[in-house]
Amino acid sequence: MATILNLETSTTNCSVAIGINGEVAVLKEDKEKGYSHAEKLHLFIEEALKEVNLDYKDLDAVAVSKGPGSYTGLRIGVSAAKGLCFSLDIPLISVSTLTVLAKQISAKEEEVIVPMLDARRMEVYTAVYSNRHVLISPVEAKILEEDSFANYFSDFIPVHFVGDGVKKFEEISSAKNAFFIDALPSAREMVKLSEEKYKKSDTEDVAYFEPYYLKDFKVNKKN
Repeated sequence: MATILNLETSTTNCSVAIGINGEVAVLKEDKEKGYSHAEKLHLFIEEALKEVNLDYKDLDAVAVSKGPGSYTGLRIGVSAAKGLCFSLDIPLISVSTLTVLAKQISAKEEEVIVPMLDARRMEVYTAVYSNRHVLISPVEAKILEEDSFANYFSDFIPVHFVGDGVKKFEEISSAKNAFFIDALPSAREMVKLSEEKYKKSDTEDVAYFEPYYLKDFKVNKKN
């Protein structure tokens, strides 16, 4: 039973939710195409707290989406979360961005869920989850081909693809029973996940925690 601030900044969606006892008390987000995190994240936090008549001291923990995702977006979210945890002396909880995305899908027995985050060109950050949102194939940076995920397809059992990278695969895949949902991760789905981790005391070391970038960040230098 806890009051947890949830921050999701891994994509263009700047998303903030306050969870109280595992339920969404308030949600603030901006799904515009550009990155507005630096300008809006702290504003959304303030607005969310005010909307449910809470103060920072009322928070039991801060949860952050740890990646993979945008380098800049993840840095902003993690920096904000760590700063709050340091100043308030409360636990830091991290949640996989792909798990957050997979949670948007309700699937039936034997069906699988494949969250996909755009990693530019034909590459995506992805993993495969069971209908109960249990990871069954590891997180990876994958170059999409026509027969990607072929071992999960059949004529009868649907495969659910979700995320801002699904359009790439939809354009080249001829698989039957594939369902494509263009979506962004949201702090809404973080609420139950962070509550579960809080109950288990599954927290991070605030001093040493870093986002899960999956790929090294590279800067192109001009000669």
